[in-house]
Amino acid sequence: MLTILWDNDGVLVDTEGRYFRATQEVLRTVGVPLTAGQFKEISLRRGESTFVLAVERGITDDEIARLRAERDRRYAELLRSQSWAIDGAEQVLRSLHGQARMGVVTSARRVHFEAAHAGTGLLRYLDFVLTREDYQYTKPHPEPYLTAMARHDLRPEDCIVVEDSERGLAAATAAGLPCLIVLSDWTRDGDFDGATKVLERIQEVPGVAAKWADGQRGSVPAIHEAENGGDFLNST
Repeated sequence: MLTILWDNDGVLVDTEGRYFRATQEVLRTVGVPLTAGQFKEISLRRGESTFVLAVERGITDDEIARLRAERDRRYAELLRSQSWAIDGAEQVLRSLHGQARMGVVTSARRVHFEAAHAGTGLLRYLDFVLTREDYQYTKPHPEPYLTAMARHDLRPEDCIVVEDSERGLAAATAAGLPCLIVLSDWTRDGDFDGATKVLERIQEVPGVAAKWADGQRGSVPAIHEAENGGDFLNST
């Protein structure tokens, strides 16, 4: 069975802007500016902590630990303020439910993952979830995806990843997995040359994933792409 491994932030939930805002607010309290461009380069491209900017200003490790804890608190507060589900995410997951195995592989901590999904209703469609606590190294390291495959007995040839960032793409490809990129406002200018395909909207994922799975099987499926949801993986 086809297995789709979803990234979370920026793919299923529109949370990256909230993470940026929380980090920016906290760094501002110690006189460290954080621009959107810096956030994209350091966090979304390189997969590093933007608190490196505080280190460069000579702020102590203890103070950075305090700032990080305050950022995490503020981020959780923003996540709980409303539902941040990406438009079309539930429609897509519902259409794939029962036809493909689906799991989330995220670098987010579980407390933030749960806060982000408190009102989305998306978790009912997922077979498993891996968060930051499930591995030592986070994306762009391949360990998150290698852990998912080992823990759930997945074969690489059955899996396709859905990501939105360069660090996510790097993690997937380093794990030997094909990767679809769904562009977001935060990652639209990224370098995704290694992606299996770059998509504009999450609604494109089911049809593309079905065609990819068909290529793996070497058969000809009948793929029905309904405008507002439906049976996307009706294979012969």
